[in-house]
Amino acid sequence: MMEYKVKSGSPEKQRSACLVVAVFKDQVLSPAASSINDATGRMISSLLKRGDISGECGNMLMLPQVSGIPAERVLLAGCGKANEFSIKKLLKVTDGVIRKLQQNKITEASLFLPELTIENSDIGTRIEQIVIQAGHSSYQSDSLKTDKKENKSRLQKITLFVPERSDLATGRQALLNGQAIAAGVKMARQLGDLPGNICTPTYLAEQAAEIATAFGMKIKVLNEKAMEKLSMGALLSVSRGSRQEARLIVLEHRGGSSKQAPIVLVGKGLTFDAGGISLKSSSGMDEMKYDMCGGASVLGTMLAIAEMNLPLNVVAIVPSSENLPDGDANKPGDIVTSMSGQTIEILNTDAEGRLILCDALTYAERFKPTTVIDIATLTGACVVALGAHASGLFSNDESLTEELVDAGNTSQDRVWPMPLWDEYDHQLKSNFADMANIGGSKAGAVTAACFLARYTENYNWAHLDIAGTAWLSGSKKGATGRPVRLLCEFLRSRASSA
Repeated sequence: MMEYKVKSGSPEKQRSACLVVAVFKDQVLSPAASSINDATGRMISSLLKRGDISGECGNMLMLPQVSGIPAERVLLAGCGKANEFSIKKLLKVTDGVIRKLQQNKITEASLFLPELTIENSDIGTRIEQIVIQAGHSSYQSDSLKTDKKENKSRLQKITLFVPERSDLATGRQALLNGQAIAAGVKMARQLGDLPGNICTPTYLAEQAAEIATAFGMKIKVLNEKAMEKLSMGALLSVSRGSRQEARLIVLEHRGGSSKQAPIVLVGKGLTFDAGGISLKSSSGMDEMKYDMCGGASVLGTMLAIAEMNLPLNVVAIVPSSENLPDGDANKPGDIVTSMSGQTIEILNTDAEGRLILCDALTYAERFKPTTVIDIATLTGACVVALGAHASGLFSNDESLTEELVDAGNTSQDRVWPMPLWDEYDHQLKSNFADMANIGGSKAGAVTAACFLARYTENYNWAHLDIAGTAWLSGSKKGATGRPVRLLCEFLRSRASSA
């Protein structure tokens, strides 16, 4: 685990394995870089003038054995044009710094990045974002490798320097918040990266129980018999093809007053999705272990807000199941009855996420929530529409949409609003049931959201389709931990206005 500190001091006087200072294009130096430059006979200016480092954002230059200062090394981090520096660029630079330090097997470093001026941001915001990104960049998914060795040369300690002693209190609080959010992101990534034979519905429930025990939360885990009593026919229809029992996980963070209506987060916890009878192609099917990333992000968010002791009431509901082919699995044409009493014709068994979510969304009503947000790797159509850059956002409330868009922009975990028009809802018409579970070949992300909207008419609701953002494929395959940062920012904003 990375150790962090926040300090104030002159860079040229610091004894450190590596000082990290910023340089900009047009040979502009940050305050810390300027101090190092003066102490070393204008060495940094000479390097910039010769073109050894361009100052382009993300460009790095490691300087070993710099004379004139007690630090062992100096890492120059290019940040682009000073007047165009942003939080997005700060994250890019931090990522590059962490990777460069790891490549050079540096175990301890002093970062003077928090001093960099960014419009509409304070020192606390910058420290928080640096810590979150540092945690993300140093994450390794090697827990199941048998040849894994404890790497004592990994980066273990980071000291973040602030310009003034008066910044220390703000910086230290921001450090705690950043570490909490980073821990939530890490948990979501770790759960997502686990294979389906380990991360089962029962395993997810056990992880939720650990959070509950650690932070004194109330937890309830419903088994299939309990769900049968509640008439959760849609959810239970999905698990019929699996030997793993479904679970409905309910975790409560009570940080607000007893009279405060809670916010409910519903996370899709499909621990493996083969498609059921409508079997998926074998190519890339291993990535369907990530179909529980919505549930993982909700659990990660609950961990983060608990560590921050957020003064807000938040309830997490994670419907969890597998979707596998079996003699008792859903068949195309089957009709099931949801907890709400509405009937659903299953035209495609691979559209199962909405079946487990709809019963969870109905269950959420019992908490009399002020807001409900569901998070799900729901549709490939959303990947086609938005790629891996933004999560799809659907909502029945304009102000909630604005809140989530703002939270996404602030946290750099962005969303993009999508329509929920009646014209799309009509695509769900069924000749034999109240609705079909798919709406045809067009606008699949929208019709999936329209399906869920039929179960959310009694409260303010938003749906986040994270199918394109929850994990990466190819050589960088792995869970991203999104949208934990977005959800934490949204909940903190709500807490501050409560």
